Amino acid sequence: MTQVASPAPVLTRLGAVVRAARDARPLTSLSGDQLAMGLSGLCLVHCLATTVFFASIASVGGVFLENHLFHEIGLIIAIGFALITLVSGVLSHGYMMPFAVGSFGLGMMAGALSRPHDGSEVIATMIGVAVVALGHDLNRRARH
Repeated sequence: MTQVASPAPVLTRLGAVVRAARDARPLTSLSGDQLAMGLSGLCLVHCLATTVFFASIASVGGVFLENHLFHEIGLIIAIGFALITLVSGVLSHGYMMPFAVGSFGLGMMAGALSRPHDGSEVIATMIGVAVVALGHDLNRRARH
């Protein structure tokens, strides 16, 4: 005898998906720290993708993504987000640790700009970006 599955589990899962979508926050309601962590993630993807791209295509050199101006502008944007979010975090919750961790990461990113393009710059930048993202995460947690 063949048994037919009840449609109830499917409707229950569909209902859960609809409730999750309804309760999701729009992009405009993200905090500055969450946006900064997202940008840190994009920076990591850029670093990894550029490294893989140049490693696989050795004849390509001196393109837009390897230009120092591109990285300097990215660092300026990161410093701007840090000033806005980490400083406002210190003023709202009073903890200096997120600011100190984020500032240390920004210093690592700035120091990475002086490294040669031999792979060490990418590693130093990625570590600095991860430390900055950690500072933003600490700041976000301290606000709650």
